[in-house]
Amino acid sequence: MFYAKDWVDYELLDTGGGEKLERWGTIVLRRPDPQIIWPLEKETPAWRQADAHYHRSSSGGGQWQQHAELPERWTITYDQKLSFYIKPTSFKHTGLFPEQAVNWKWMIDKIQNAGRPIKVLNLFAYTGGASLACAYAGAEVCHVDASKGVVQWAKENLHLSGMGSRPVRFITDDVFKFVQREQRRGSKYDAIIMDPPSYGRGPNGETWKLEDDLFPFIQTCQTILTDNPLFLLINSYTTGISATVLQNILTMAMKRKHGGTISSGEIGLPITHSGLMLPCGILGRWES
Repeated sequence: MFYAKDWVDYELLDTGGGEKLERWGTIVLRRPDPQIIWPLEKETPAWRQADAHYHRSSSGGGQWQQHAELPERWTITYDQKLSFYIKPTSFKHTGLFPEQAVNWKWMIDKIQNAGRPIKVLNLFAYTGGASLACAYAGAEVCHVDASKGVVQWAKENLHLSGMGSRPVRFITDDVFKFVQREQRRGSKYDAIIMDPPSYGRGPNGETWKLEDDLFPFIQTCQTILTDNPLFLLINSYTTGISATVLQNILTMAMKRKHGGTISSGEIGLPITHSGLMLPCGILGRWES
């Protein structure tokens, strides 16, 4: 397992009974998590004193119950390098997946030690954690997501981190169509990052199912890589997909053509109270 162990502004305090208790800076949130199928050993006062608690609805979705007055949004920083706006959303999320710090650290190292200019394409880029990491490392970045709101959030995170002048291009577009246009334009990238959804539907009825479409999509992405690519990273939160599946896909799509090495596994977060690990998803990395 790859786990994010060097956070200061974030901490997974405890887990149990389908929920997790997290500290985001000085604010403590209580949220559901489908991976937590073990019981809560003891409901400590910290659970009852959470600043806000997300309750699922039996009809779908849910809502936040605030026990303290929260700011509209607040800031946390990773490794004194990257800063992010945090805001509880109606879908229980906060605008950041802290376990992804394991990838930020890896990408920074790869780019800074490449010995050449690096151009990165970040697909399904959300609020820009990976884009910020690559920009910090000195790469030119193209950030693509279909949601106008999260692209704006990513722009604000970049400026919050003091990197507003870095060469980052923000694109609000359907990821698949954007990649096809880049292919026709002859655009090339040294590295590609992607966090594809399990399911999706395009504006004209196009459908995406990860099990059916991931491999051909990676084959398309391969055509916009340079002849000397640096890395290709796949993140996945799709239930039932093994990290070995990502390793096999990268072996067939990347290693057989470019050589290099592949690593794969779970990503997770350490739980302070119990000393256990919370699995949060999987990754597959190809690197030259």
